[in-house]
Amino acid sequence: MFLRATADYIKNLYLRISVLSVNTLRVYACILSQILSGCAIIVRGQPRGGPPPERQINLSNVRAGALARRAAQSQPDTRDTPDEPWAFQAREFLRKKMIGKEVCFSVEIKTPQGREYGMVYLGKDTSGENIAESLVAEGLATVRREGIRGNNPEQARLCDLEDQAKAAKKGLWSEGGGSHTIRDIKYSIENLRNFVDSMHQKPVNAIIEHVRDGSVVRALLLPDYYLVTVMLSGIKCPTFKREADGSETPEPFAAEAKFFTESRLLQRDVQIILESCHNQVILGTILHPNGNITELLLREGFARCVDWSMAVYTQGADKLRAAERSAKERKVRIWKDYVAPTANLEQKDRQFVAKVMQIVNADAIVVKLISGETKTIHLSSIRPPRIDGESSQEKNKDKDKRFRPLYDIPYMFEAREFLRKKLIGKKVNVTVDYIRAATSGTDIGPGSIPAFPERTCATVTIGGINIAEALVSKGLATVIRYRQDDDQRSSHYDELLAAEARAIKNGKGLHSKKEVPIHRVADISGETQKAKQFLPFLQRAGRSEAVVEHVFSGSRLKLYMPKETCLITFLLAGIECPRGSRNMPGGLQEAEPFSDEATLFTKELVLQREVEVEVEGMDKAGNFIGWLHVDGVNLSVALVEHALSKVHFTAERSSYYKALQTAEEGARQRKDKIWANYEEKPTEEVVQVSEQKERVANYRPMCVTEITDGLRFYTQDVETGAQLESLMETMRAEIAAHPPVEGAFTPRRGDYCLSKFADGEWYRARVEKMESAAKVHVFYIDYGNRETVPSTRLAALPPAFSIRALPAQATEYAFAYIQVPQDEDARADAVDSVVRDIQNTQCLLNVEYMGASCPHVTLQFADTKEDVGLGLVKEGLVMVEVRKEKHLQKMVAEYLKAQESAKTSRLNIWRYGDFRADDADEFGYNR
Repeated sequence: MFLRATADYIKNLYLRISVLSVNTLRVYACILSQILSGCAIIVRGQPRGGPPPERQINLSNVRAGALARRAAQSQPDTRDTPDEPWAFQAREFLRKKMIGKEVCFSVEIKTPQGREYGMVYLGKDTSGENIAESLVAEGLATVRREGIRGNNPEQARLCDLEDQAKAAKKGLWSEGGGSHTIRDIKYSIENLRNFVDSMHQKPVNAIIEHVRDGSVVRALLLPDYYLVTVMLSGIKCPTFKREADGSETPEPFAAEAKFFTESRLLQRDVQIILESCHNQVILGTILHPNGNITELLLREGFARCVDWSMAVYTQGADKLRAAERSAKERKVRIWKDYVAPTANLEQKDRQFVAKVMQIVNADAIVVKLISGETKTIHLSSIRPPRIDGESSQEKNKDKDKRFRPLYDIPYMFEAREFLRKKLIGKKVNVTVDYIRAATSGTDIGPGSIPAFPERTCATVTIGGINIAEALVSKGLATVIRYRQDDDQRSSHYDELLAAEARAIKNGKGLHSKKEVPIHRVADISGETQKAKQFLPFLQRAGRSEAVVEHVFSGSRLKLYMPKETCLITFLLAGIECPRGSRNMPGGLQEAEPFSDEATLFTKELVLQREVEVEVEGMDKAGNFIGWLHVDGVNLSVALVEHALSKVHFTAERSSYYKALQTAEEGARQRKDKIWANYEEKPTEEVVQVSEQKERVANYRPMCVTEITDGLRFYTQDVETGAQLESLMETMRAEIAAHPPVEGAFTPRRGDYCLSKFADGEWYRARVEKMESAAKVHVFYIDYGNRETVPSTRLAALPPAFSIRALPAQATEYAFAYIQVPQDEDARADAVDSVVRDIQNTQCLLNVEYMGASCPHVTLQFADTKEDVGLGLVKEGLVMVEVRKEKHLQKMVAEYLKAQESAKTSRLNIWRYGDFRADDADEFGYNR
């Protein structure tokens, strides 16, 4: 069972060369390794620290036919010579009788050229079968009769045996020619492929004629006698490099690997499975009755696995990987200096169970360990979908369009969704394969390389399924190709390659020839006008499905609405969550206590989960406000229950108010987190507050500076008007003394700056949107109006005039107790009336109640004290919003009375009757 032999066994197998004194001749015992022809053999001695010495012995007194020879490539005039008659049969006779067996020989003659002639016997001594006599007796060799000495009995016996063979007409003396033709495959890729395909990957009987190196042999295929070169599939042994002077330099362990293969296969009867062809080389697997040489070469450290031919190996690539892994662990031969990629990791860090918290990309996830620590894990040996070079350049040229990889790179969204649905919130098994060191990027030239931090690359499985393999099999990722000496790869690399081959064959995902999927997702975060268009649909939809794409803070999230195919910013209703740190114009604003804990709580509960949302309203920045439910849990209630948020007074009108109150009361009693320092108020104070629940009229003088198309308005406080005028005078004087350089300021969304208005004066403003350098949307923070200006009309705001020196003076309000008409014409009439009456005038303002985005107030003319909103109702320009608060009922009743009067008089919006009733009698629906 030589394929299971160890190195010690090999040494014991070869007999040491012994010298016997027989007839004054020196007789040597050894092992036969190769038959060169019917009258020439190669023997080997004992291996000592490497391949043993070889010795060629030519049989004395006999001659067998010469085998075929190829023409020397260095000598163009030479030609191929065929086999002489019975030459191949003579070689085969000796091969079957002697190869690999113990023989002894005596050297009779040694020529000046170094050729040795002698007698060869089977066995340990000369009592065994005489090989020359056996050849002659079978008619496979002729006796050299010239110079025969009559007193030599051995020569005389050879002559007698030859005469007997002639009489019996054996071999050379038979009537048949004994010709034999060995066919060479014509080496073109097409011929090789056709030849390999004709074998149908079935075992073919063969003889190994030559071993070039440990993994490349020359084989004679039977019974058709095709001579082919075969490279072992899936492995590569160290080779002999040919130098410029024609000499060969062996790589480390090349000679040992060659000897290892020769000693087991050379001129042995084997079976070969022809598996494929590559660059005019046939790939195959050699099978011996005692085992597979490919696996043994790997196990003994004489070869390494190669990816490009591993795919065609029919015996199972996992066996080869296991054999190579065994050699690496034992650090034998070519792996003597091998260090495993995870050698520096403790066992608990190599393999662990974790919960998936986030899908970062199509090949990266964030997991939470048992210790509570979070860790980013990259899937080993795969590459996520990426955009090709040409398309990437086109994207860069289109500067007005924001590039969003998740939606703009083909199949990136599908890959992310596959991982999200499969993994998010579930426990997975992580086996670290390697840690990719951090790289420093280069920013020079078009081929710049980004910098990457250190990456932990691992195989992630769930329910026995390799996630990377599943991703590749669906065509949602590709497999990374490595240098052959790069050992940092997935422990299931072959399965990944096989999965990719299946995906390519079936035309899945990235390998599909169909048009790539396009995701037209509208990002309306911060887009007030677009948000207004979506608001009615989302309000009417009730509970809508959504996916949480990002968590900004405990109560601020970014949602993807699959049905509406849009991205929105969503604020949790009914609660007041601690704010995190923010970069403000005046510097970094510190985070409120427990803001990080609230953010982490929300992330763990809802990030990238499928949720349901109820949209109630929208703030002035275009953010939607409402309730979010995940697995039957109201996130607002959950935050309050875990003492990470307080109940906001706007929750009073909600159906979840009671649940919020109960949750808050429980958190207060536990004095947990934000309630740690809470002290109960005296009961008397609580009773007092409930008794004084009445409308308070506290009118303050305000100057109305701007009225919007939605019938909202901005005011300036009269009391701080002098401060604003002083600041504006000082600011303009400084600008006049030091004019800003045109184009020196680069605006960004949210920046506070100076903007030159149409009147040629500079005012404080905030950048709301950047369409291009020529279209910058700004909001004048002291007056409430908006304008689109080129960036050349903007300048940096000096710190002396920032909002820290004087806060923004324009405050947004909405009319209390009224509903703005949905009809554009009717709304325009109401706006025109308000503009005509109160634009740039001083009025008296009283806050009645808080709305979702701004306070709702009543306005009175400064001179007559008449209610502006009530006047709009009387004129039939607006409708009344019925409020349920008890302390507001007196005002609501007054407004409803005015509305009835306008309806009776058919004023403006009531000119056709009560349009709010679908079955109104005046339209004939009840007839």
